[in-house]
Amino acid sequence: MSKSITLGQLLTELEAELKSLDLWQDNRPAAYKLRSEQPFCLDTLDFHQWLQFVFIEKLDMLIRHKHPLPDALCVLPMAEEVYKTSKKNVSRLLSILKNIDELFAH
Repeated sequence: MSKSITLGQLLTELEAELKSLDLWQDNRPAAYKLRSEQPFCLDTLDFHQWLQFVFIEKLDMLIRHKHPLPDALCVLPMAEEVYKTSKKNVSRLLSILKNIDELFAH
């Protein structure tokens, strides 16, 4: 199975998990918030917003247009930091992000 197909499946799982945790939003943040130069748009977005409106959208666009995928991804450590005190059960979310990171580790 190609990396693009596997990544597409993982992004679908990530979206479903964000929705199940009630972390998916219908309204897009203001455009300036998406143009942050900080890693993960930390100064303008919550991490789940970054996942939805930057991470998933950008990777999905690369897959759909058959553009090269990044050489490496390392999202899990940030997610672990962000959600370490979460009252929600984020274990599935972290597992999906781990699988995405591992896909790019080979």
